[in-house]
Amino acid sequence: MGGILRFADAEGRVRVGLGDEEEGAVRPLPGVRDMADLLRRPLSEIRELAAAAAEQRPAARLDETTPLPPIDGGTEVWAGGVTYERSRQARGEESDSADLYDRVYGAVRPELFFKSVAWRVVTDGEPIGIRADSSLDVPEPELALYANAHGEIVGYGICDDVSSRSIEGENALYLPQAKIYAGGCALSAFIVPAWEAGDLSAGHVRMSVLRGGDEAFSGEVALAALRRKPEELVSWLFDCYPFPDGAVLATGTGIVPGMDFTLQEGDVVDIAITGVGALRNTVVRGQRALDWLVDSRTRPALRHPGVPAPE
Repeated sequence: MGGILRFADAEGRVRVGLGDEEEGAVRPLPGVRDMADLLRRPLSEIRELAAAAAEQRPAARLDETTPLPPIDGGTEVWAGGVTYERSRQARGEESDSADLYDRVYGAVRPELFFKSVAWRVVTDGEPIGIRADSSLDVPEPELALYANAHGEIVGYGICDDVSSRSIEGENALYLPQAKIYAGGCALSAFIVPAWEAGDLSAGHVRMSVLRGGDEAFSGEVALAALRRKPEELVSWLFDCYPFPDGAVLATGTGIVPGMDFTLQEGDVVDIAITGVGALRNTVVRGQRALDWLVDSRTRPALRHPGVPAPE
């Protein structure tokens, strides 16, 4: 696997390139300053830049670089809710307002909500967080759509839309607090270009949670079970809302554990999507464990920290 990659080289310079995991090499995209710069361009130009990069000699080995979250600048992460039947059921299990989720599942207009600014996103190998004031927390594995400023889908990745079920279940109006916090959004490092992805609807999303080396939860869902087409979700997102640096849209989850499961500190969450790649993160609890995110905005070498002690 591989794809478009945002990375820091051995000198600490942040660059955007094409990474090839099989070859173990990365080739910078010519003339591209950052990921936001890339997502300002039309799909046809992005494809030409990728083709030009593929013809170049490798500039670095992947194992000599630091993979970074594949967004920066003003790019935002948004998410769709209740796009799978299992998600509709799960929201009803945790809430006394189940009819809200039943109605949005069948409505013409989808549920779309803001998830994260670029600098708070973590990537593969970095910790995800659960809130210290939450008692029921779950990972939510989702296909992520990368859209440019023109509303075109330019690539695909994986998003873990980590969520507090206890906070959202207490009151549906608490959704932002259940969804938006440090460590609550992880994106896989590689963006699979749209022109190379093929028919993703034939694939599956798989997730397992390891606890002390044992499997505490596992689940799988077919991407064909996604109720809304990716292009439809992107169209709604861009309606009356400009994204000059592009946007990432997580398409919702079809894998939700029962009410007897909650994430614990030290759990390892593994997610894989057919034809897209994999994402692995260890769980930490509380904001202090993610304080390094603030300084890593200008010092990418601080990324991929060891899992800190709990609060």
